[in-house]
Amino acid sequence: MLRDERLPAGEIARRFAISRPAVSRHLRVLRESGLVRDELVGRQRFYVLDPEPLGELVEWLSGLVRQPSGWESRFDALETEVYRTRRDRRAQRDTTHDDRENIA
Repeated sequence: MLRDERLPAGEIARRFAISRPAVSRHLRVLRESGLVRDELVGRQRFYVLDPEPLGELVEWLSGLVRQPSGWESRFDALETEVYRTRRDRRAQRDTTHDDRENIA
């Protein structure tokens, strides 16, 4: 939400189904962790994303991607298994549905 624009706390709170105090607590945690900054403009407090603390994480993740660690093939295998499971469940559901129609 804050990636593209700074927003006032009230607007952020309106976008969530939780209470305003709960949103304020979340914003405080994000602010204390350095992931967002707040700017006081008049009576409104605006929040803006500060991506700098994420730089170390991005660097670490890119190191995983560059290294031939076998992750890519593992993710490909996982994707294949997910599709196979979905196909099998769909086939099982269709068979069960056909059996019910034959009984009726």
